[in-house]
Amino acid sequence: MNLQKVNDLTLNDIRDNYAKIKSARPNLRARDIANQLGVSEAELLSSRTGKTIIKLEGDWGELIRSMPSLGRVMSLTRNESCVHEKHGEFDNISIGPGHGLVLNNDIDLRLFMSHWHFGFAVSETVASGRRHSFQFFDIDGEAVHKVYIPKDSNLRAYDTIVKKFRAKNQAEAISTHSLPSGRDDVPDKSLDIDNFLTHWSNLKDTHHFFGMLNEFGVGRRQSMRVAQGKFTRQLHDGCLQGALDRAVADQTSIMCFVGNPGCIQIHTGRIYKVAIMGPWLNILDSSFNLHLNQKSIESIWAVEKPTSDGIVTSLEVYDESGFCFCQFFGERKPGKKELPDWQRIVASIPTL
Repeated sequence: MNLQKVNDLTLNDIRDNYAKIKSARPNLRARDIANQLGVSEAELLSSRTGKTIIKLEGDWGELIRSMPSLGRVMSLTRNESCVHEKHGEFDNISIGPGHGLVLNNDIDLRLFMSHWHFGFAVSETVASGRRHSFQFFDIDGEAVHKVYIPKDSNLRAYDTIVKKFRAKNQAEAISTHSLPSGRDDVPDKSLDIDNFLTHWSNLKDTHHFFGMLNEFGVGRRQSMRVAQGKFTRQLHDGCLQGALDRAVADQTSIMCFVGNPGCIQIHTGRIYKVAIMGPWLNILDSSFNLHLNQKSIESIWAVEKPTSDGIVTSLEVYDESGFCFCQFFGERKPGKKELPDWQRIVASIPTL
């Protein structure tokens, strides 16, 4: 008998309870079942290792380098409030110490490998038949990235990767713990706001923004408030649908960023169909899907950042904790100015 425990549940308890819930609600996702059981999604998968779920180990960067052999896949990155799905092929991969890049027109990723602690190969039966995937998780058991392999992909390559990275010990329970909490924001009264805004006005690259926040000890959402009226405007929480509908109508190419501590996934290009389903704002295109839970929105801000190529304008979406869970930009590349059509779309949104 396996007496290893997760939150006072034995692995057998987790397996049995999973089977009962899945039998009663076959369409319920593993993430939601894990929440019901009071365990992480990674712990749920670990409890069910066997023929259909295989624990992986090894150099995750090397595994990512193997992804092009799969052909066309669906790449999924999510956080608590937003799911970002892209169809395409892995290509132009660069892996360095603790980080990685996938720079393809279809699949565009920024990987932070220090947050890739657990990996699984998952084969499951869904409405469309048998589905195979690679799933990777942070130390807290939350998913950082998933790669789904459709039927027309190279399943032989999938089997080869699984065999190469199969963990020796499949039965051992994984050990998870919470991620460390972030630093507290510097109190507004202790901040030299004029100096902070001067540094903001002197930015030459959007990638320098995070470094500036760290230098001053300012939180990202805090910076929205501090710079309000000069570089930021707070917008109505329901403004996203109108902005995206206009991007569809005007054929304006956008960029959409969704991330978590281990991965940021980016869509670049036109969008074609925006739909609201309950609380979810969705983009439903053939190669790009976005599912954004509008109930999670605490605030939305229009943000301007100076660069050597001119002003870059974004829409930033924050949750109650101050986490920026989704960002929208107009399509742009270094050395080129921002699309005027995108600037007009953002400028047309009334300030709250």
